[in-house]
Amino acid sequence: MRRRTWLLAPLGVAVLLLGGCAIGRLQVSKELARQATPFDAEPARPTRRLLVVGDSTAVGTGASSSAQSLFGLIGRDHPDWQIENLAANGARYADLPGQLDRASTGNDLVLILAGGNDVMRLTGADALHAQVEQAVAQARRHGRTVVLMPCGNVGHAPFFLPPVSWWMGERSKTLHAIVAEVAQRTGSRYVRLLKPRDADPFVQQAALLNAADGLHPSDAGYRQWYEELVGQGGLAP
Repeated sequence: MRRRTWLLAPLGVAVLLLGGCAIGRLQVSKELARQATPFDAEPARPTRRLLVVGDSTAVGTGASSSAQSLFGLIGRDHPDWQIENLAANGARYADLPGQLDRASTGNDLVLILAGGNDVMRLTGADALHAQVEQAVAQARRHGRTVVLMPCGNVGHAPFFLPPVSWWMGERSKTLHAIVAEVAQRTGSRYVRLLKPRDADPFVQQAALLNAADGLHPSDAGYRQWYEELVGQGGLAP
């Protein structure tokens, strides 16, 4: 109990620091999540099959429409691809096996966008490592190539202020270290969105790339992610 109290103390500080602003942004975030719907596509004769699991960033929360989400942009550029999107708002890595249980097999790509909620909801490093391993092992049974794309540095989100933003930043680095290690060991692809503050476009262009809640990407933010996904070879054959 004493250890948990010390771990949760910064959250209490966060509430005091953010105050009404945090409450307002939480309400905005809930409304954005309520409006968001995952982008799916079912062409008659698909040339490629893409399975998506993950959290609100895979749903496209923060985008003005599903067409402006990451997977809406993929569908725009690849109208002959089948996209099966089983992501859900609030999902953590522990929730991904349940999503994959409902998924089709025989996919060309399985994209996993998750980890932000594990950062914010304090999933321990050992537990997270095991959950990432389990998700990847299960995903490999559903597709030939698994792509892991965790969110960028949560501590850089305008939603958080110091000192909580510093704590979220360190937890984000731990998330990426775990995902990168599992990806390398399993032969999966890892798309790195984690950048230092002075090189992070979500810091340099905060008003443009962040949604109104200061937590999710905006339309422009998802376009930035799409460029990273393509540029790092995440969609390559």
